Amino acid sequence: MIGLEYIKSDIQNIAEAIVSVLNIDVTIVNKELFRIAGTGVYIDKIGEKVDKYTAFKKSLTEQITILIDDPKSSDICRECYKSGACVEFAEVCCPIICDGDSHGVIGLIAFTKEQAQIIENNKSGLINFLGKMADLISNKLKAQIKTYELELEKKKLETLLNNMDKAVVSIDVDGKIDKYNSKFKELFNIKDSITGKNIFVELDFIKKPSINNFKKDKSCSFFYKRYGYDSKGIYNINKIVLKNELKGYVIDFIDKRDAIKNYNKMNKDYRIKLENIIGESVAIRNSKKEALIASKSTSTVLITGESGTGKELFARAIHNHSNRVDNPFIAVNCAAIPDNLLESELFGYEEGAFTGAKKGGKLGMFEVAHKGSIFLDEIGDMSLHLQSKLLRVLQEKELNKIGSKSNVSIDVRIIAATNKDLERMVQNGTFREDLYYRLNVIPIKLPSLRERKEDIPLIIKHMVKEYSKKLDKNVIDIDSRVVDAMMEYKWPGNIRELQNIIEYSVNMSSSSIITMNVIPQKIKNTSVEELEVKSDRIIPLDELEKIEIIKALNKYKDYKKDKELTAKALGISRATLYRKIEKYNIIS
Repeated sequence: MIGLEYIKSDIQNIAEAIVSVLNIDVTIVNKELFRIAGTGVYIDKIGEKVDKYTAFKKSLTEQITILIDDPKSSDICRECYKSGACVEFAEVCCPIICDGDSHGVIGLIAFTKEQAQIIENNKSGLINFLGKMADLISNKLKAQIKTYELELEKKKLETLLNNMDKAVVSIDVDGKIDKYNSKFKELFNIKDSITGKNIFVELDFIKKPSINNFKKDKSCSFFYKRYGYDSKGIYNINKIVLKNELKGYVIDFIDKRDAIKNYNKMNKDYRIKLENIIGESVAIRNSKKEALIASKSTSTVLITGESGTGKELFARAIHNHSNRVDNPFIAVNCAAIPDNLLESELFGYEEGAFTGAKKGGKLGMFEVAHKGSIFLDEIGDMSLHLQSKLLRVLQEKELNKIGSKSNVSIDVRIIAATNKDLERMVQNGTFREDLYYRLNVIPIKLPSLRERKEDIPLIIKHMVKEYSKKLDKNVIDIDSRVVDAMMEYKWPGNIRELQNIIEYSVNMSSSSIITMNVIPQKIKNTSVEELEVKSDRIIPLDELEKIEIIKALNKYKDYKKDKELTAKALGISRATLYRKIEKYNIIS
C-alpha cells in the first residue's frame, strides 16, 4: 500500500513551510507513527517512532484534530511515559486523511511560552491552516497513488505483452509505430528502436487497412526476408477506437514455426516415457534399455518390428528422454502420403515453385522439426528419388526446398521405422544401401506380442481401465478365462489389435467384468491347433477338454437344440455335458 513515505520530500517541504509561517516546530508521522518529516529538534528524530500513548495515536485512529494547551494536566497525555515531566507547553495534532483512511498526523509542538501563546491566540485559524496543509499532503498522496497505479498497470501491460507468444505492434492511423513487444523484435530481427517509423515502410508486406472496408476477422499471410533473415506466418489488424474516433491499429503476428512448435508442446504427451511403456518381459525390457541409450545420442535410429508393436510410441519416448524434448516432434507416415506430395511435405517449397504453389511458399516438415526430432514411419515405402534427397539431408545437414536456389541448414534428429525387411530390399534394389546404413546406426527391434505373452495380462489391465474411463463404463475386471483365451491367441496385429479387442469388449460389456460372451468370436475360436505350444509345456487333459467344450458351445449357440448338438459333437450325453459345464464353471 502506498503511504506518506513515498512523498517524504514533499512532506518535509510542507513542514518547513509551516514552521516558516508559524515559527513553531513541526513533526509529521505516518500511520505506523514513525516520524517522516520534522523541523528544529525533530530533524534528528526522523525515522524514530513516537509513543503510542500520545495525542498522535488518538488523532490518527479517531480522525480528529486535537489541541492540548497544557500537556501536564491533559487527560490525553496521562498515559504518556513522559507524563509529569513533559517539556511541551502546547500541542496540536491534525490527521492526514485520504479517501477515508488515516495516513498520518501533522504535529505542531510549542516548546516555549511564546509559541504556546501563538497557538492560544489563533486556535481556530491555526486548526484551519493545519487542515489545509493536511489536505495538501492528502492530495499529493492521491497523485502519488495514481501515478503508482498507472506505473503498475503500465508494468503489468509491458510484462503481459512481452510474455505473449504473438508479436504485437501498435500504430497510429498513418502507420507511425508507437509500441511493440519483445516478440515483435525477435520475429523481425529488430536490433535498434523503430518507434516513430512507418510500419508500411519497415514491413512492406502489410497492406494499409481501408477505413471504409475494414475486415477485423481477416487474417493475411506474410513472408519477411531481409539481410539473410526470414520469417513467415499470418497477421491480423485490429482497430483502436476511442469515443467513436479511429485512433490507430494493433497488429499481431503469428510465426508459423512458433505456432507449430507451440502446437507440439500443447499436444505432446509427456507421459510417453520409457518407464510408462507397459511390460516386464525380458524382450521389452531389452528394447527399452536400447531406446534409453539411443535417446542420449544424436545418431539416427531405425526401429523395426511388426505392424502394431508400438514403433511410434518408442520414437516419442526416445524424443522425450532426449535433450530435444522441448522442441518439436514431427511424425510423418511415408506410406500414407502420395509420393508427389511427400517431397513438398518433407522439404517444403518456395513461392512460385510450381503451379498452385502457395504465396510465401511452404515450410517442410524438416524445417518445422528444427532442433527437434522427425519420425519417418514406414520408411520402406519411400521412393528411390526421395531416398536420395533424404540421404543428402543426413549427410549435409541441410535441405534444398523445391524451387529454391539455396540450401537451408537444419538440425534434426531422425528416427525411422519400418515393418519391412530393408536388408532384403537393399538386395532387391528397392532401397538404397547407403541410406540404409545411414539410418541403421542405432537399430532397435521391437518384439511382437507373441514374443512377450507374459506382458498381456498387464497390458489388458491397463487398457480396461483406460477404456472404461474413456467410454464412461463401469468395467473394472476381466474374466480369467478371457485372459487365458487372449494369452493363447496369436495376435497378428500385436498391441494395436489387442487395443481394438479391449475397446470392443468394454463397449459390449453390460457388467463390471468382461466375460467370454462379449469378446470377439475370433478369440473364442482359438483352437488347440492354433495354440503356440512351447516344447516344454504339457497341456493338462482337463484344460484341453474345457477348450473343446467351449469351442463346441460357441459353434452351436445359435441353434435351437444347442446343448443336444454340442453333446453329440463331443461324443457325450447331455447329462455329461451339463456336469462338465458345471465342473469347469463355463458360462453358456
